[in-house]
Amino acid sequence: MGSDFYQQSILPYAGIIIKICRAYTHNHADFEDYYQEVCLQIWRSRANFNKQAKWSTWVYKVALNVCLTHLKQHKRGERRFASDALSELEFDEVKAFDSDEINQLYNAIKHLSEIDRAVILLYLEEKSYAEIAEIIGASSNSIGVRVSRIKERINKIIHQMG
Repeated sequence: MGSDFYQQSILPYAGIIIKICRAYTHNHADFEDYYQEVCLQIWRSRANFNKQAKWSTWVYKVALNVCLTHLKQHKRGERRFASDALSELEFDEVKAFDSDEINQLYNAIKHLSEIDRAVILLYLEEKSYAEIAEIIGASSNSIGVRVSRIKERINKIIHQMG
């Protein structure tokens, strides 16, 4: 993967990639593996980007698909990851999750279904209901109701954890 491609096409979206990877992993080593696989898959699949959607939407889709695929492989005991270490810049962003409140939120998000995790992460990234629907392959009419239900569930989970 070229440095220019990473700087221009992945780094601006590293925040949401990190959040998605964090929501689907339970330890730092798995997080690093998922993040690297997402970046690698974006680079490998870049020729498949058809420009019908925004680049950011496509990146989110790739990140979700990679995480869901690896989560399923992990559950089946299969693991295939790249082994490069995270750069210093990426590691600094990971450290931002060391706040107790953010960890509590992410722990609650991990209790949601795989799709609900994706919906709330995209909602937290201030994506429109139409963009969320496009990324997860659902109707935009259903996203608003789904977000409300997810928020209620997160509040209950945090209250129970508290």
